[in-house]
Amino acid sequence: MRNSSVLEVVPTGPVVGAEIRGVDLAAPLEEAEVATIRRTLFDRGVVFFRDQAISPEQHIAFAERFAPININRFFTKVDGFGGRIAEVRKEPNQTKNIGGGWHTDHSYDQIPALGSILLARELPEEGGDTLFASMYAAWDALSDGLKQTLSGMKAVHSSRHVFGRTDRPEQQDGRLGNAAAATQDAIHPVGIRHPGSGRIALYVNPAFTLRFEGWTDEESKPLLDYLYGHAARPEFQYRFQWQPGSIAFWDNRATWHYAANDYQGERRLMHRITLEGEALS
Repeated sequence: MRNSSVLEVVPTGPVVGAEIRGVDLAAPLEEAEVATIRRTLFDRGVVFFRDQAISPEQHIAFAERFAPININRFFTKVDGFGGRIAEVRKEPNQTKNIGGGWHTDHSYDQIPALGSILLARELPEEGGDTLFASMYAAWDALSDGLKQTLSGMKAVHSSRHVFGRTDRPEQQDGRLGNAAAATQDAIHPVGIRHPGSGRIALYVNPAFTLRFEGWTDEESKPLLDYLYGHAARPEFQYRFQWQPGSIAFWDNRATWHYAANDYQGERRLMHRITLEGEALS
């Protein structure tokens, strides 16, 4: 048996992210190792692993130690794995990428995904970093008065305006183009209590949040714009530079992420597994 005490947790910044060293994800994990990874994920919002040579089957086995797998509706699926692995792909002829703006995945679902495990398969020579921002830190930095106001509010999220659009060619940004499946609407608290850490996180995002519950779009826009600008402050962020064999495992309830689109004319292929979550409060 491996000794889980050899796992080294190295924070990647003051408020978000940690690199976990001393583990080979191609091998079955001990329960103590799973617990360390889970605890660090919930505390730091995203964990990173380097130099992991794992197969798709091992990718799936690792993911299933944390939660059931969510079958993505809108991304191309990797053949042979029942939709459990999705491609996040940009070809040299494509000018747009997947995730090229601040967002948190699946906030449009009634029960949002816990998070995703993204594995680098093919990388450009330069660029293609992913930025992460802590929504714990974003909430903590709000004034007491605004926290009190937001604590009694909920926001409306939807997939329709993003994945349901039919006015763009399919595959132009690497998505499947499954517009008919974009029927998800959900209402969540603006400040959620993370089910794993117990901490409060800001839970609105520019991609999928439409308005505050009971407010019009026009009434909602000034406050949402303020929150988006606040949450994207540089001091809440960490920029992850991908290398062959790198893995990022992020928690959607505690972070935003942003895929930099700065590698035009090159191919980037990532394999993503998304994990089922639990109801938010």
